[in-house]
Amino acid sequence: MTSDIPALRREDWEPRRWHNLTRPERATEEIAALAAGLEPGARLGTKDEIRAHCGVSVGTFNEALRLAQQRGIVRVKSGPGGGLFVDHQSPMVRLGNSMLAIDQDAASVADAIRLRDAIDPLLVEDALSHASAKDIAEMRVELRRMRAAADDSDGTAFLRADWALHARIAEVCPSPILRPLYLSLLEMAESHLLAVEPTGDQPLPEYLRERYDLHAALVDAIAAGDVKALDIIADHDTTQNRRPHRSAAREGADEPGPTSSP
Repeated sequence: MTSDIPALRREDWEPRRWHNLTRPERATEEIAALAAGLEPGARLGTKDEIRAHCGVSVGTFNEALRLAQQRGIVRVKSGPGGGLFVDHQSPMVRLGNSMLAIDQDAASVADAIRLRDAIDPLLVEDALSHASAKDIAEMRVELRRMRAAADDSDGTAFLRADWALHARIAEVCPSPILRPLYLSLLEMAESHLLAVEPTGDQPLPEYLRERYDLHAALVDAIAAGDVKALDIIADHDTTQNRRPHRSAAREGADEPGPTSSP
């Protein structure tokens, strides 16, 4: 029996950090490598072309494509001239992907952040009803940490302080299911944070200050019991899964809505 020629063994030329990833996660990293350095909107190729490049089955590729879309790496267009295209990422998504790309459990952490963003509005709604003066004071402590990190242009410290603030908001939630679920998602994400090396056109200090201002407005709204906090948390969504603003719906809950036709 002959052994593989060493130079042709896949494990010898794959990046070492891929060795503990699943096949879909490896394929996701290959898609990310193809997209790296290209402008948003650039075409990578058809699904069949990219799958052939990754050397995986249809099922594995479909899972990899799902992960790549969740991470904001690519988007898919159908029809003539369709295929995979480099997605346009917000600066915060880029911050997250820069961190996740160097972690062995990138796909799972991306899912955790996506779920966290989906749960945020529920926690803010609870905070509007249940936050005490002590809760608000402790939220402002985390805000000061965010401000200091923004002033130092320290993306990693800023992200940790950001998550600590959201953890403090979550602690106000009275739900014995929602609160621990959210905190466990934050813990998963933070446990894999190694560094943040942002990319993009907007200068990091400017972007961090914008994010700080958004969080300061969020805490102010919670302190005032102002339902505009629900609009602010919708603007906060880091994965760009835009949801309808909920404060208007809450304020107009007793007003008759438009009549729908069959």
